[in-house]
Amino acid sequence: MATNCLTLALETSCDETSAAVVENGRKILSNIIVSQVPVHKKYGGVVPEIASRKHIENVLPVVHEALEQARIKLNDISVIGVTYGPGLVGALLVGVSVAKALSFAQQIPLVGVNHLEGHIFANFLAHADLEPPFVALVVSGGHTSLVHVKNYNEFDLLGQTRDDAAGEAFDKVARVMGLPYPGGPYIDQLAKQGNDQSIKFPRALIHEGFEFSFSGLKSAVVNFLHNAQQRNEEINYADVAASFQFAVVDVLVDKTVQAAHQLGLDKIVLAGGVAANSRLQAALQDRTNQEEIAVYFPDLSLCTDNAAMIASRAYYQYLAGNCSDLYLNAVPSLQLGS
Repeated sequence: MATNCLTLALETSCDETSAAVVENGRKILSNIIVSQVPVHKKYGGVVPEIASRKHIENVLPVVHEALEQARIKLNDISVIGVTYGPGLVGALLVGVSVAKALSFAQQIPLVGVNHLEGHIFANFLAHADLEPPFVALVVSGGHTSLVHVKNYNEFDLLGQTRDDAAGEAFDKVARVMGLPYPGGPYIDQLAKQGNDQSIKFPRALIHEGFEFSFSGLKSAVVNFLHNAQQRNEEINYADVAASFQFAVVDVLVDKTVQAAHQLGLDKIVLAGGVAANSRLQAALQDRTNQEEIAVYFPDLSLCTDNAAMIASRAYYQYLAGNCSDLYLNAVPSLQLGS
């Protein structure tokens, strides 16, 4: 491994502007995140044009703060990493443009990072002992994927959602229930007061490989609420939240453990914004304890979008000689492993 290799990374794929400095791919020296949630909250979701403009305002101050907190100068940096996809094209372009400018001006190697791979690598920052191979479950507002991580630079996509991502389903159900955006944490809290066995919501594709589908479940919850309202029935929203959440978690945990068994692996890694969900963590921990499989969760601060995870991923790409040129561009629909 390279000694004292400092990576400066940028993350602007959605509504967090983040810059971080990470040493040797594992040690966080700084991880600055400016969230736009208060800005987008009144719209009930991220407005791409507003997100892009906010990134432009925030990106340079965030870079300066990351360097200052790490107590280094730009010319101490060994490599610059940046998310180039997937994500919102305008938002991605802000980070990519700044990273390319810094790379060109300082003659520092540039590494374009896949955002989903970055989420997986958040676990390397949280667990010094973690090494591939393992199965990774990446669950966020935009993605639900099962990945075989063979080594630091080789990934096989085992399956992904055919429609709504798990986090997207959480947000849409929360909106119908009148909960604020982003809805996932509010459903998680409300569900703790409810009975997760009270309503039998459907579980799509439960016995069909490693593909996911949450659109039907989301529709079932929405229909349940609308029908109850039409009949003027009293709704126990805590029970609805708990039953919905249990249906999502049940599918995620079952398929992830199945994948580990099929591949003969004894390690599972959880990643992405929904990795912060307390029910998902508890259910996965309970199931893996029974199956004698080790499970790893990122710190809560590393579940949501952040540049430290991008820096970790960029470091291992840099070691493998996988650098980008100044023609690097945003790829909003970038696939995992591309």
